[in-house]
Parts: sequence; C-alpha cells; structure tokens
Amino acid sequence: MSPTPSAILLLSGGLDSYTAGAIAAAEGFRLFALTVRYGQTHAQEIEASRRAAQALRVERHVELDLDLRDIARSALTGASAVPLDRDVATADDIPSTYVPARNTIFLSLALAWAETVGASDIVIGVNALDYSGYPDCRPEYIEAFERMGRLATAAGVHGSPLRIHAPLQHMSKADIIRRGVALGLDYGLTHSCYAPTDEGRPCGRCDSCQLRARGFAEAGVPDPALDRP
Repeated sequence: MSPTPSAILLLSGGLDSYTAGAIAAAEGFRLFALTVRYGQTHAQEIEASRRAAQALRVERHVELDLDLRDIARSALTGASAVPLDRDVATADDIPSTYVPARNTIFLSLALAWAETVGASDIVIGVNALDYSGYPDCRPEYIEAFERMGRLATAAGVHGSPLRIHAPLQHMSKADIIRRGVALGLDYGLTHSCYAPTDEGRPCGRCDSCQLRARGFAEAGVPDPALDRP
C-alpha cells in the first residue's frame, strides 16, 4: 500500500483556498496549511484561516510572519485606500489591490516547507476566469513557477519535482461555490472582504465582496458568512 501523499496548502482564509484544500483532501492528500501574515489590512482572514484549517483537519497549520509593507506597496498593505464600487465585470486593469510578487513569495515559502516535510505537491487557490487582473494568477505563471521549482530544489534535481495544483484555475466563482457545497464546506467560516467594518463585517463594496456575492447569486445558494456575528 502506497503512503498517503502530502501537500502544502496556501491557506488565506478565503473561500478559494478553502475549496482548493477541500478538493486536495478529497483526492487523498494529507494537508499542511501555510498562512502568511504579510501586513494585510484585512487581518480578519487570519482568524478565518484558523477556522478553515480546523475544518479541513490539516496535519499542521503554520502562521508565518513576513511583513511586506516596506517592499510591496498595495491597497491591501495600507499604501492606499481599497477601491470600492468598481465595475468588476468590465475591469481589465491590474487593480491597486495587487500585492507585488505576493504569490511568488508565498509559493517559494511553500516550496521550502514542502522539501522539509517531504510533500510532493503544493495547492493554491488561484483563479483566472472570474478575475484575471492579477498577473500571478495566470495559468502560464503557475506553469512557469513549477518549472522553476524543478530547477531550484534538491527534490527536483533528484528526480522528484514538486507539483503545483491550482484546481480552481478555470472555474467561475459560482462553480467553485457549487463544488464546495458538494464537498460539504461551510463557507460561513471564510472571510473575503478587503475593507471590513470595525466589527469585522464585509463591506459589500470591494472587488472581493462583489465577486463573492455574484458567485453565490449565480450558484443559487445564500452566503452563510453574511449571517456570521
């Protein structure tokens, strides 16, 4: 009987990474979850990542402090206000909520941990279909990083290259939610808002809130996070 494969899950506390982790778990992976406190202003997602990690029954959940505010200016790290009420259906620019090289940094950290624990795979919840404004969410980027990983790691040099799984890459937000509901996920555990109120409630106006609301509406299910105290 072959051993259970391990995977590093980049877990933000949002519904995408939660769903990606659940898909990997359903495929038989033992999960090690990595959450990065990078100086994000929407820090409620850290607590959400703890709830998601517990629900996914991960082997270990590491919360890593790596403050990027001095080197990666973004609306998400407080360099400017989070844009509200944008028309996300027609926007085709790179928004101010893009954090420079964030996924490259996070994947590099996951690559290091994967080698350390002997994991064969990295799972990331990027999605390019619903919102392609972030350059580090594109399929060609994920493929390029995976190639780099083969060259940059001892595992790759020794013939056991790590694979990057992006199971949501070509799914709409509604399809992601439908898949999660089919897997029995409680999306009330997650947090997506970039500009929550002082009480931690979603603003309903940032890009992330709009995309989430549209996804739940198209999936035909209520968003349980809106009922969370």
